Amino acid sequence: MDTLTAAPVDQPRDTGRRANLRRLLSPRHVAVVGGREAETAIRQCLGLGFAGEIWPVNSKRAEMEGRPCFASVAELPAAPDAALVAVPAEATVEVVRELAARGAGGCVCYAAGFAESGAEGAALQARLSAAAGEMALVGPNCYGVLNYLDGVALWPDQHGGQRVERGVAFITQSGNIGLNLTMHERSLPLASVISIGNQACLDFADYIAALAEDERIAAIGLHIEGLRDVTAFAEAARVAQTNGVPLVALTTGHSEAGARAVVSHTGSIAGTEALTDALFDRLGVLRVRSLTALMETLKLLTVVGPLGGRCVMSMSSSGGEASLFADLATKHGFTMPDLSEVQVEALRAVLPDFAAIANPLDYNTTVWGDGAALERCFTTVMDGGCDLAVLVLDMPRKGVPGIEAWHTALDAFIGAQARTGIPAVVASTLSETLPADVRERMIAQGIAPLQGLDDAVTALDAAALWGEIRDRGAPTTSTRTLIPPAGRPATVRTLDEGDSKRRLAAFGLTVPESRVVAAADVPDVAAEIGFPVVIKAVSGDLPHKSESGAVGLDVQSRKDAAAAVEQIRAALAGVAVSADRFLVEPMVRDAVVEVIVGVTADPRFGLALVLGSGGVLAELVGDTCTVLLPADRGAVEAVLDSLKVARLIDGYRGRPAGDRAALLDAIEAVAAFAEANCDRLVELDVNPLLVLPDGQGAVAVDALIRLTDD
Repeated sequence: MDTLTAAPVDQPRDTGRRANLRRLLSPRHVAVVGGREAETAIRQCLGLGFAGEIWPVNSKRAEMEGRPCFASVAELPAAPDAALVAVPAEATVEVVRELAARGAGGCVCYAAGFAESGAEGAALQARLSAAAGEMALVGPNCYGVLNYLDGVALWPDQHGGQRVERGVAFITQSGNIGLNLTMHERSLPLASVISIGNQACLDFADYIAALAEDERIAAIGLHIEGLRDVTAFAEAARVAQTNGVPLVALTTGHSEAGARAVVSHTGSIAGTEALTDALFDRLGVLRVRSLTALMETLKLLTVVGPLGGRCVMSMSSSGGEASLFADLATKHGFTMPDLSEVQVEALRAVLPDFAAIANPLDYNTTVWGDGAALERCFTTVMDGGCDLAVLVLDMPRKGVPGIEAWHTALDAFIGAQARTGIPAVVASTLSETLPADVRERMIAQGIAPLQGLDDAVTALDAAALWGEIRDRGAPTTSTRTLIPPAGRPATVRTLDEGDSKRRLAAFGLTVPESRVVAAADVPDVAAEIGFPVVIKAVSGDLPHKSESGAVGLDVQSRKDAAAAVEQIRAALAGVAVSADRFLVEPMVRDAVVEVIVGVTADPRFGLALVLGSGGVLAELVGDTCTVLLPADRGAVEAVLDSLKVARLIDGYRGRPAGDRAALLDAIEAVAAFAEANCDRLVELDVNPLLVLPDGQGAVAVDALIRLTDD
């Protein structure tokens, strides 16, 4: 994957290419170059009702689909806004050069055999990029572009979409996933599908920025296998947020096997998954974990839009369904408030005495098929000032006797929503039990039909988060990240604990007063410092001292100090580490909690600050969170509050509270050091950082820093 150096987020991208991309995405006329695949694209455009000119280019054929062929690009009547180039790889380069010379807006390069196929292909792709110049080039090695708003199919294969007036765009690195998505049975209005392939000239940022300017695009879905230019992506995400267009992302390919060697706990924790989450949190990108969740989220955002809060009312004819929804909703942070006394009394007038009147409401089958009673019931529940109303309902197959009763329930829900104006969804427990006619009917009423309860609640969570992001407003400050420069020296040096602590202390981190001495001097120095003390072997080749037996804790006397030195030397006897220098410092007692504070430098995502439960179990416990730098104190505190360890800091079950302010000061000191050393920092750990009782501070009792050589 390419590693790109940082550029200021406000620096404009290639404006000429971006303008040409807009021409390609909404063309007045298209050229198709090639044979069978080009002819397929013509048929697809005609099938979608494209109203512009279509110009086939093929020197060996007289016509395609009733249209006369031009022998070359040079003979076209005008510079096409868009073109499909469906010829072999070598020939593609020359055709692209001709299109660029002619002033075409952009083209889709269908052929494979470029960078995905090795060094020879990469060289050919470099020639292709040079030939394109400022022309917008999609691919190569891609299916291309489907525009269901304007009826354009620069797509040399079948697809399952149809014309829409407004809908979602989907950008994918996999052509087949894009193709499959067009065949969906979920009533998701697709406005555009773009298969981006090798991204020789354009990447996600270019497509996002262009699509976000189109008022007909309600949301943008992303299937991402890897981001090459995080800075450009951040710039485009800010454009989308400013224009009120949510981004919903599904990322794949997070295997860390062989990615890079890490020494610190921080480096082990801050993998690609955590860094991606941190980036998306920073940019307001909604993240899902499956294609079906992606589609349901995009559907909800298109039909209903962002939610104004997380207060939800749920109705179903089954206690089992009610419990399923309640469990999922509360797990995703939704609240299900009790019904008011007025609501309870009104419902008792409709439902039988044995009905359990609560939220979620099991209205049972006694009113099943009674449209008037159901509408009164639903209206009463939805009239309580909630942010969202959910009807859990699975439809039977067509032709099942009595199916009219299910439609009666839908009619009642539609009526209740019209009376109350509350955002509403119908959610089926199974994805296949909400048929197309029901989905289309609900969408026409502004009610989102969500298929499959797990995906439905995931979509609700994303829509609520988008509402929170919308309420915060578009970012007014830079969304930049601190990305290390490319081409840094390859040699990395691990500083010993004493040196690491001194450097961090210079930026305001509190560390114990310590001394590094020879083995023979340890007992005397320990006595001068005052018992109890901690004794550690000092070496840059010994990053994890506790695991190597290189630490003596709670040493109480000169005799114990001498014994600790010998024990450490014995533990290190079989390790190629010098045991001649020892760090001696006071034993810090009465910590409320141990915290890890670290920073890792990723060549794409930049500096990432990791916070979590600390000590020797930092990786095992898994209570960590990552935020990209720079980050203000409020952002750091929000991340801290998301951790389980925050409950201990605040005083858990009667235990004393920790010094939260001192902890935040310590975190800011670590971040300040990292930012000042962005050009050289590889990773650093402060683990553990001991948080003392409130008012007594926070002390870093171990630290590790790795830097590239000057």
